[in-house]
Amino acid sequence: MRDFAAELEQRREAGLYRVRRQMSGPHQPLLTADGDPVLAFCSNDYLGLASHPELVAAATSGLDEHGLGGASSHLICGHHGEHHRLEDKLAAFTRRSGALFFSTGYMANVGVITALAGKGDTIFSDALNHASIIDGCRLSGASVRIYPHGDTATLAEQLAATEGHKLVVTDGVFSMDGDIAPLRELATLCRRHDALLVVDDAHGFGCIGPQGRGAVLEAGLTEDNVPLVVGTLGKAFGTSGAFVAGPPLLLDYLVQKARSYIYTTAMPPALATASCRSVELVEQDEHRRTHLTRLINRFRSEAATMGYDLMPSATPIQPIMIGDPREAIRLSGELEKRGLLVTAIRPPTVPHGESRLRVTFSASHTDEQLDQLLAALRESAPKIVADRALSSV
Repeated sequence: MRDFAAELEQRREAGLYRVRRQMSGPHQPLLTADGDPVLAFCSNDYLGLASHPELVAAATSGLDEHGLGGASSHLICGHHGEHHRLEDKLAAFTRRSGALFFSTGYMANVGVITALAGKGDTIFSDALNHASIIDGCRLSGASVRIYPHGDTATLAEQLAATEGHKLVVTDGVFSMDGDIAPLRELATLCRRHDALLVVDDAHGFGCIGPQGRGAVLEAGLTEDNVPLVVGTLGKAFGTSGAFVAGPPLLLDYLVQKARSYIYTTAMPPALATASCRSVELVEQDEHRRTHLTRLINRFRSEAATMGYDLMPSATPIQPIMIGDPREAIRLSGELEKRGLLVTAIRPPTVPHGESRLRVTFSASHTDEQLDQLLAALRESAPKIVADRALSSV
């Protein structure tokens, strides 16, 4: 029998062991984690909508009117009018012909990829794509070719050397680096080589583009250039679930073929009610994006002055590169001693040698809370430098 205990101990020694924290109360910058108050800079609630009173009220109203459970899959008797209303709103929001409401972003990516490519086909995937894309590629049965992160020259060579049905899939905003895919170049390559392009813009919607409509529209691309976009509602939208938006033919094909859509119970209709209101708030509240951008720019300026190694990101995802997982844990621990929760991200989530602190910002963060983060980083910097010096002796 496999020695599971030994494997767990190896993870602990390598600084790769993971633990869950128990959170209590509504999600906002000030949280209670394992009974202790913390100021969190690690949530994906980019616009601060997760506890917005209007969304809570919409969900409450939806529960009163539609009940709780989804009760069935969409293709049996679970496709509620509120689900359909949300799909119409998401289609309009993304400037696309239609949309499908999935239960999670993971299920959306796995469903789309396995439906659109299979044995005899070839998928081209960015080296830093999210785990849900990677797993969708593996499950599809298609040949998978990985191109170096953002390397359109290599991708062009791969596409030119490949026959048959070709699917290119990429994150829009990369979840661990915070950078944006070269979407215009990808769209041009896919048109030239007759490949289908799918963009998962889970971390772009709400934050990037006109009225938060995402990285694809920010790049000036349409449904003709990028046929399918995937998004999640559990990040900037502040609710839960996911969607795929695109042309009627491909959406109909997904209804017939995407197993993670077909064989799962529909999400609660009340959640769709709340998400409809969320889409409206995202469209209307430019002030949140303006405030968020100002926080990001100030953080980048001051953290870089302290000597921290930041990645080239203009999004709410602001990684501090550390390298060694144990050093990343140490810096996270130093911040936690000062009342801040910023999680260390380690392999296999990121490549070996690229452990980091993934600092994420929300429009709910105040300038005073950013002051606290910067002060804690300033106090922790000398200790981290000393720890590195000792470890190199």
